[in-house]
Amino acid sequence: MGLIAVNDVTFADHVKRQGLTLVDFGAAWCPPCKTLKPILDQLGSEQADRLAVLEVDCDESPELASRYGVMSMPTVLLFHDGEPVEKLVGLRPKASYEHLLAKYV
Repeated sequence: MGLIAVNDVTFADHVKRQGLTLVDFGAAWCPPCKTLKPILDQLGSEQADRLAVLEVDCDESPELASRYGVMSMPTVLLFHDGEPVEKLVGLRPKASYEHLLAKYV
């Protein structure tokens, strides 16, 4: 499964209570966010059995971005069993996200 777009209303329903959820906070106009999108989509497809990948547009959901302290984009939060455990700010190579996920598997 690829990226799932969520907002202030649907966010809580999509964060996995058991397992891992990556949440990409970005915006349509953000060039690094556009570069990151296919990387996270690929990760979501490769690890669909144990990982959900969500996408939050900060322009459409500013309250959600504020709640998780998103100050610049892209920001990726990793949730483990429904709780935020890691935050990566800025564009990183795919291996950085794989390494992050490996710590919780």
